[in-house]
Amino acid sequence: MTSTLELFEGAFWRDPYPAYGTLRTDEPVIRLERPEGAVWLLSRYADVRAALADPRLVKDWRYTLPPEERAAAPVSPMPMMLLMDPPDHTRLRKLVSRSFTLRRMEGLRPRVEQIAGELLDALPPTGRVDIMAEYAFLLPVLVICELLGVPADDRDDFAAWSNTMVDESTRDESNAASGKLFEYLSRLIAEKRAHPDDALISGLIEVAEDGDRLSEGELIGMATLLLIAGHETTVNLIGNGLLALLTHPEQLALLRERPDLLPSAVEEFLRWDSPVHSTPLRVAAEDVEYSGVTIPARSVVTLSLAAANRDPARFDGAEELRVDRDPAGHVAFGHGLHHCLGAQLARIEGQEALGLLLARRPELALAVDPQELLYRHSTLVRGLRTLPVELGPSA
Repeated sequence: MTSTLELFEGAFWRDPYPAYGTLRTDEPVIRLERPEGAVWLLSRYADVRAALADPRLVKDWRYTLPPEERAAAPVSPMPMMLLMDPPDHTRLRKLVSRSFTLRRMEGLRPRVEQIAGELLDALPPTGRVDIMAEYAFLLPVLVICELLGVPADDRDDFAAWSNTMVDESTRDESNAASGKLFEYLSRLIAEKRAHPDDALISGLIEVAEDGDRLSEGELIGMATLLLIAGHETTVNLIGNGLLALLTHPEQLALLRERPDLLPSAVEEFLRWDSPVHSTPLRVAAEDVEYSGVTIPARSVVTLSLAAANRDPARFDGAEELRVDRDPAGHVAFGHGLHHCLGAQLARIEGQEALGLLLARRPELALAVDPQELLYRHSTLVRGLRTLPVELGPSA
């Protein structure tokens, strides 16, 4: 590892892209010593996209063990689709994917727009607000609560547990937050069994294919995944996208002039400042080679989606924000078996949240120097802690 390169510390959190550029050029496959142990990091687009679909990189942590110890090791107590390999992953994905069709997600757009409008109505007429807390956080949380059938009044609790699990925390803190979320969802699922409704958790309890149903552990794992991923990704998409526009006035002016560019702009925000920073960990089930470097079997591997999406070998002028770009092929939602189940819903929320905000508040401006902004310390997600803005008068 290059001794002068600052990774996952210090100024890296504010702007990781210079370090990623150095990695892509000098050490595209690098072994890092992290507090939780050694991790191999891939940063080139071609490597990351290939690795996302590489069956030799598995999710089963037991592949970190010698073969003779693997079979006797326990599986995860909470089976979560994101941490599964085929055939278990295939079975769970098949059971739940019908709830996330493009048609069903598009059917939610009017409700997303309505919630966004209500949140904007609640903002003060003028003045400074933290748009992360008052809008970017609330919209995805209210949408996912409504979709799953989770009481919206509980949003602060599960958001706090989610942040602890996703941000840099001690293992004890993360385990405690995970335990509280597990208990909460266990009680909620029991309530839904007794009093079903039209929301998704009740639907998952009932879903069946050829007599197959989700087990209790699988239900809790799926609800955990949907609850966390359903708001973490979109909160950061909205915050990162808005900051990108406020710090690139020529792109903001272009988008105001051509609101038809909003769908491509959201794709560009996903590429340019990816809300998911790196993938959850994988394990090399056998020796694998990327960019001429061999990663030994039983090694832990992570893939930098953020670095891949800024790779000039894949995207022309990759460091530039262009809302009229066609960024097709970005890996912000992953690729292959584990491509994000809720990608279309996140896109819809991003489009409606940003489009309505820009239309309602034409004089919106950043209220602080960008260098003063604080980012979350997370190897998984990239997002702001706060985003102070001056609202300006409503349109």
